[in-house]
Amino acid sequence: MKVPLIDLKDQHRLVREEITQVLAQVMDEGSFIRGPRVEAFESEFARYCGAEYCVGLNSGTDALHLILKTLGVKLGDEVITVPFTFIATAESITNAGADVKFVDVDPERYTLDPNKLSAAITSKTVGIVPVHIFGMPADMNPILDIAKKHGLWVAEDACQAHGAVYHGKKAGTLGNAAAFSFYPSKNLGAYGDAGAVTTDESAIAQRIKMLRDHGQTSKYHSEVIGYNSRLDGFQAAILSIKLRHLEAWNKKRQTIAMWYDEALKDVQGIRIPKRFPDSTSVYHLYSIRAERRDALAEYLQKNGISTAVFYIVPVHQQTAYKNGRPLSLPVSEKLSQEILSLPMFPDLSRDQVDYVVEKIRAFYA
Repeated sequence: MKVPLIDLKDQHRLVREEITQVLAQVMDEGSFIRGPRVEAFESEFARYCGAEYCVGLNSGTDALHLILKTLGVKLGDEVITVPFTFIATAESITNAGADVKFVDVDPERYTLDPNKLSAAITSKTVGIVPVHIFGMPADMNPILDIAKKHGLWVAEDACQAHGAVYHGKKAGTLGNAAAFSFYPSKNLGAYGDAGAVTTDESAIAQRIKMLRDHGQTSKYHSEVIGYNSRLDGFQAAILSIKLRHLEAWNKKRQTIAMWYDEALKDVQGIRIPKRFPDSTSVYHLYSIRAERRDALAEYLQKNGISTAVFYIVPVHQQTAYKNGRPLSLPVSEKLSQEILSLPMFPDLSRDQVDYVVEKIRAFYA
């Protein structure tokens, strides 16, 4: 049996006819950049998240970058985030002009550890970027309490958390603003790069709308130096169609995660992802902690099962961020040596999951 890490062919078949029709309509309308399709998706995604505003952008990276620029990040500021994430999180902070201050993650949730947050705050700290990892929301309430105490803003990196819930609220509505990615493999994926910002603050939404379009308030009238970060009409139309299926796809992911949990919970040598009563993960990835991780991955590959390692080098150990004295963040470093993501996509079958489990059990036996 062959089991890919991700396979979206069935998902594409489900929406193919509708998407083919809407792309023809976009061509007929000539609404290629911004326009009614983008405005429609912005309204729909804001409503889905429970946010007041959504601003469509060209990527999740630009979404976070424009949030930081809107919040006034400048040279000499410090922004706190985690090293156990894709480099785009830290990269956005650096490109906004600030210094990245890394804080280690919680060993069970894999997100920013609130117990380590206060000690990292200095007089230069202006904000915090928690990352909702693998579909699991960060533990936001204590983070928000600490931020309020110190007068800091909070920007969510929600690029892996479309539809995830924390204390009854969806990711994207928990901080001052949130960045989403619609990279094709995400729970809600475009057919290319795309992203968005959600926020309840009108001033943030309006500023990002201006920044994404060369700082223009109207055509050929630029109030500030901006960027070319616009969402195009094709991607917006695709996302509007796929958004209607997102809840059903997320529920399928949650069912698959339950299958894995039940079948792997007693396997010596691995730790399944922990569930939390305050949160609902949407399992963008199903990631176990595995002893002899690399050997397990090789064994599974030989048996037709694809896996992946996120993130094999934590950001603070990347060459781009190894400046000055070495920084020790032991939980993130340990996770980078143990985390293994198993196949996870909405149309993964029970037989495929059973086969993956069978081979994992055989390896550790």
